[in-house]
Amino acid sequence: MKRNFLFAWYQTPRGKLLQQLEADYIQRSITVSCQQTILQIGGLGWENDFIDCSLYKSFTILDAKNLGCDKARKICAKSYSLPLQSNCIDMIIVPHLLEFDAFRFQTMREIERVLKPEGILIVLNFNPWSLWVRYQYLWDKKMANSWGGHFISRARILDWLKLLNFEVIVSSEFNLDTVKSAHGKFITRGYSLTSTAYAIKAIKRRYNLIPLTPVKVLTPRSILVNSLNSSTTQKNRHD
Repeated sequence: MKRNFLFAWYQTPRGKLLQQLEADYIQRSITVSCQQTILQIGGLGWENDFIDCSLYKSFTILDAKNLGCDKARKICAKSYSLPLQSNCIDMIIVPHLLEFDAFRFQTMREIERVLKPEGILIVLNFNPWSLWVRYQYLWDKKMANSWGGHFISRARILDWLKLLNFEVIVSSEFNLDTVKSAHGKFITRGYSLTSTAYAIKAIKRRYNLIPLTPVKVLTPRSILVNSLNSSTTQKNRHD
C-alpha cells in the first residue's frame, strides 16, 4: 500500500480534523532549541502548520519523492538508508511513514543510528483497530490489498523501541475530539476502537558499560615502619 492513502485520508472531513490535532501535537512536542537539528522522515506538505521554517533553520525533511513544505530544507533519499552521519540529529519526527514502509525495521535502525544519545523521537501511526480507518481503507478498492501487512499496532512499536534502547515517555491517542496521554509506566497495551491514530514520544538512551577491573592489593609499608622503629631504637641506645 502506498502512502497515497494518507493524503487521501487528509482530504476527508475527519482527516482534516486529525491533521489539525497532529499539527498541534507535534508543535507542542518540539522542545529542542532553534540551533539544534530536527529531521522529519516523510514529507507532508503542511509542515508550516507546526513549525516555523524561517526560525528553525536546521529543520530538514527527508523524503524519497521530495515531498514537504517548500520553505523547508529537503533531502531526497530512502528512509532505510539515511545519507547522514551517526549521532548527528537532535530530534526526529516520523509522521505516518513506517506503516507504508516495506523496510520499516531497517528504517528504525537507521533512526537509532543517526539520532544523538538523549535525542527525541516522535512517531505518528494510524490505529489499526480504528473502525473509521478500516472503513476508509476498504472503501478505496485500489489500495485494499493487505490490511495486516501495513498498519502497525502500538504494542509492536513499543517492542521495537525497547529493543533499540529507547525509553518511551509519552504515548498519546487521537480521538478527533481530544488527545489522551499516558506517561511512562502508565502506558498500557490495550487498544481503543475510537482513536483514529496514536503518537509515541521516546528518548534514545545510551548505556555505557563500566568494565570490572581486578582490585590491586596494596602491600603494607613495613619497610617504613621498621625504619622508624630502628631509628628510634638507635636513639635510645645512644641516650
